Amino acid sequence: MRDLISAERRALPWVKVEKEYVFDAAAGKKTLGELFGPNSQLIVQHFMWRHDLDQGCVGCSLHTDHAEGARLHLVNHDVSFVMVSRAPLAKLLGYKRRMGWENEWVSSAGNDFNFDYHVSFTKEQLASDNVYYNYRKIPGSDAFDELPGLSVFYKDERGQVFHTYSSYARGNEAAISTFYYLDLTPKGRNETGTMDWVKRHDEYDGEPQSCCHAAAARSA
Repeated sequence: MRDLISAERRALPWVKVEKEYVFDAAAGKKTLGELFGPNSQLIVQHFMWRHDLDQGCVGCSLHTDHAEGARLHLVNHDVSFVMVSRAPLAKLLGYKRRMGWENEWVSSAGNDFNFDYHVSFTKEQLASDNVYYNYRKIPGSDAFDELPGLSVFYKDERGQVFHTYSSYARGNEAAISTFYYLDLTPKGRNETGTMDWVKRHDEYDGEPQSCCHAAAARSA
């Protein structure tokens, strides 16, 4: 069944990206096309930056821990993986050093990328319950100003970029093998609230700080 679903996903229509997005990267300014590097396929992790906590979302951090292990295999299979967040680049790079990650992380603070791909929301949208996330309208009270997601892009030989797929909320669980392993065990995820067991990998001696309950519970 997973193979059938994957085939249907690959058969979805592509949407040409007409807007020019420029990101702040460690090496300077980069366009969306330049984020591909030498590869024709690009996976973007919409990494949820917690402005209220001034650090990365704990659930997105768990996701990136897994993406780090896949990086070598992806780049050798014509796929680049980049994290994108709407936060100052210096903060992203500082958190990246803390976590010990190698995947590229760029800032979309200076463009509309996060808003166009429905992972960032204005105060007005939140206040008026005009939040479109995970392919449906949700109450602003169930959302943060940032939420997680994955988007996939393809670049052809002419340099044209196409958006081929996006997933959000629990749609991204397949990329996080910890969930699968826990689901195999007798106690399962052993949680009382969605992802209330997750911590950043350098915080497992502290209290859990899940920021995913509001985004994930509505998709259960």
